[in-house]
Amino acid sequence: MSSLRSTMSYNSKTTFDENLWVIHVRKTLEEELEEENGDISVSIFNVPKLLMASDPNSYVPQQVAIGPYHYWRQELYEMQSHKLASTKRFQKQIQNLKLDNFVDQLTKFEQKIRACYHKFLDLNGETLVWMMIVDASFLLEFLQYYAMKEETKKLISSHMSHVGRKLSPNGILRDIVMLENQIPLFVLRKMLEFKFSSSSLSQENADDVLILMFIRLFKEISPFKMFEEYPNIQVLECAHLLDFLYDMIVPKLEKQDDIIEVEIQQEEDQQEGDEKSSAKDSIHVKQFFSFIWKLLSKLLKGPLHLLKKVLISAPLKVLKKLPWENIIKLPGIKLLKTPIEHIFNSQEKDEEEKPKDEKSSTLMNKTPLVEEIAIPSVEQLVISGVNFLPTNGSISSISFDVKTNTLYLPIISLDVNTEVFLRNLVAYESSVGSGPLVIARYTELMNGIIDSENDAKILREKGIILNHLKSDKEVANLWNGMSKSLRLSRVPFLDKTIEDVNKYYNNTLKIKMWKFIKSYVFGSWQVLTFLATIFLLFMTALQAFCSVYTCHRFFDKALELTAPNTE
Repeated sequence: MSSLRSTMSYNSKTTFDENLWVIHVRKTLEEELEEENGDISVSIFNVPKLLMASDPNSYVPQQVAIGPYHYWRQELYEMQSHKLASTKRFQKQIQNLKLDNFVDQLTKFEQKIRACYHKFLDLNGETLVWMMIVDASFLLEFLQYYAMKEETKKLISSHMSHVGRKLSPNGILRDIVMLENQIPLFVLRKMLEFKFSSSSLSQENADDVLILMFIRLFKEISPFKMFEEYPNIQVLECAHLLDFLYDMIVPKLEKQDDIIEVEIQQEEDQQEGDEKSSAKDSIHVKQFFSFIWKLLSKLLKGPLHLLKKVLISAPLKVLKKLPWENIIKLPGIKLLKTPIEHIFNSQEKDEEEKPKDEKSSTLMNKTPLVEEIAIPSVEQLVISGVNFLPTNGSISSISFDVKTNTLYLPIISLDVNTEVFLRNLVAYESSVGSGPLVIARYTELMNGIIDSENDAKILREKGIILNHLKSDKEVANLWNGMSKSLRLSRVPFLDKTIEDVNKYYNNTLKIKMWKFIKSYVFGSWQVLTFLATIFLLFMTALQAFCSVYTCHRFFDKALELTAPNTE
């Protein structure tokens, strides 16, 4: 207990114990791990700063600290009495065995425990081992809460009180799945083995019990609840609880995905060739419009000079004084804003505004963020004819049927813990550094197709999203907020789905027409200027006509014909 207090004092003063550091280094270099331990890799990381800055509350425990990263935070250390109560109950369950015996056994694995943590643990061996035992006792008791029947849950729930108030299992559930709140899974297994050694149960039962408790916990917290069958995962292959939950959700990419990736690369090459050919066509079209404009400039050199005089005429003076700032916002008229400004303003003013135009053009052509996926929203896809259907499975069930134009997405249940769970899964797979970022890519996909609450509403009505939040707007905010990505990663089956959806969407007649108009009409200032010139020529002809004929007679007659009959 004295070592515990000294360590607390050491951490609170944020000093550096040189003797402790030397002892730790010497012990690490001199002692070798036992052969059964094998090679140990880091599995419990600090959350990357970029992710932590986006939403600290999703990565920092609020009620209970598991492991050394947040152990000495004052607001969390208040839970120590409750964790010690769980340790006392564990001690009663081992009957004649003493907990000191297990301390001696676990001390042999001190270096293995330290090797699991990315952060340097400035704790002495005795403190670290007792910390593991106390936290593991609390965690095992909490896991049993989800593995037991309702009667037993009520009994355990009665123990979950602290300083006269009930603890929130929902809040604890959030904390134990956080990346920085993990302990090595083999510690839990060793504790169960030690417990079973006092009874007739064998050590193999420890794996079965852990699997049972973890699966029950997975059913409780995982947003993907509609599994047809659960994957067979070995406990010894998992580093900690969050790693087990990650393996349950993320499919193991098989070799056939390499074939899919090659097909995707071939499709990209073909698409790149199509884009180059379409770019050439675009250049030819723009060259044609440029030629037409130069020809008209020469032919209409006299009329254009006449237009400047026409602008001085009374009718167009009135037009010039109209509130164009409001009129130009009207549909259709808005398209003529650029050519009208070009005609009414002088050349010097155009040159002054040129840097601003270049700046805005640069912003519009700015490369999109890494986490943004180029895919239409749910509402846009529905309008283009895409169907949405839910699947009973994990992320691996995501696909797009090109024959029926159907996008299959797994059923996902969203509640107050979903965002914390998904964010920590993303942080974990980003920190491990091996393999594709499947969870991150999935969240990017959902972020891409859900832009508004109407998109979330459509997926809810389709049965893909089971919304336990307050509104569809919160669902949209949840996905749009999870947009931070540390690095790019290719996930073959997800990337193929995205490309198939985009290929179908871009090949629809509506989208082709819109892109054609946007590229060849709205994107060409010569065309708009040409239309504005025609419009002004028409106004000039109308003025000349009205100067010869009395136009008000025609307008009066038209008004008489269109006026409602009051008789």
